Amino acid sequence: MAPVPPAGIYVPVPTFFQSKKSASYNAIASPYDAETQAAHSIYLAKAGIKGLVVLGSTGEAIHLTNQERSEILSSVRKALDGAGFKDYPIIAGTATQNVGETVSQLTSAKEAGAQWGLCLVPGFFAGASTQEGIIQWFTAVADKSPIPILIYHYPGVSNNVKVVPSTFATLSQHPNIVGCKLSHGDMSYHAQVASSPHIDHAQFQTFSGLGQQLLPVVAVGGAGAIDGCAGFFPKTVTALYALSVKTTGVTEDEVRRRRELQYKVSRMEELIVQTGTVGIKEAISRLRGFGDPDGTRLPLVGGCRAAMRRGLSGRSVSMRWRRRRTVCEIT
Repeated sequence: MAPVPPAGIYVPVPTFFQSKKSASYNAIASPYDAETQAAHSIYLAKAGIKGLVVLGSTGEAIHLTNQERSEILSSVRKALDGAGFKDYPIIAGTATQNVGETVSQLTSAKEAGAQWGLCLVPGFFAGASTQEGIIQWFTAVADKSPIPILIYHYPGVSNNVKVVPSTFATLSQHPNIVGCKLSHGDMSYHAQVASSPHIDHAQFQTFSGLGQQLLPVVAVGGAGAIDGCAGFFPKTVTALYALSVKTTGVTEDEVRRRRELQYKVSRMEELIVQTGTVGIKEAISRLRGFGDPDGTRLPLVGGCRAAMRRGLSGRSVSMRWRRRRTVCEIT
């Protein structure tokens, strides 16, 4: 059987680009910053994060060339190995619409040192998409992929294409499909996949893409979360996971503590969900010192404050980043 990614907290890391102060900065497509990428990855590994998703939606994979994708994966793998984290789990994202290119990216990912692939549900032809079509697409990719894959269900970037629980049950039977990431707020779907009696959960792991659902997702059988906010609060999210998976000998203090942590994570992530990649990248920069706070590629521009204003339809927003917490004031 194909190896399954270990349960726990993963971070979909952003791709860091050269700072505006750098001589190589380019306003259209600045070169990626391998040094910062490596430093952030090692920081997360040391903080107890189980593994990394590189080149996902948070990593702006669609803004990168295939050559850049391979170089970034290779540099992260080399940095982790050099820091003593040999065989540290790396999941490589794909966001292509055709089978051939997806398999090509997965092949390159294996050559660069990734152990798994995370394949976004194709959503260009959303109106004509069927569950049978999705099953055949993933089956074709899994048949040819040199590494095991996970299904990435993120309706927000896939034209709102839905994948129903029975489709996950069918695809879980494929020996080269070993899990899924569910980046949506439908807890019923999470429960129907993570608790399904028709899925061998030892061979198919269900991860949430939202840390604000971590405690309830683990309670219904989820393997953990692939959570962007763990990129700047790794110890908080991993502490919540550790308390969430504990089922015997749980004290009243531990019950109180995990509720407190889930509340804090949920409050914090309600801010980030409004800003997405730009908010995560700015938080990592301002709170942890990695990268440029406005270091995205076009068409993403303007940083977190601009994204908040767009997302809140013009309401006045002021933000202050502090060393230990994020405060958002809406007036």
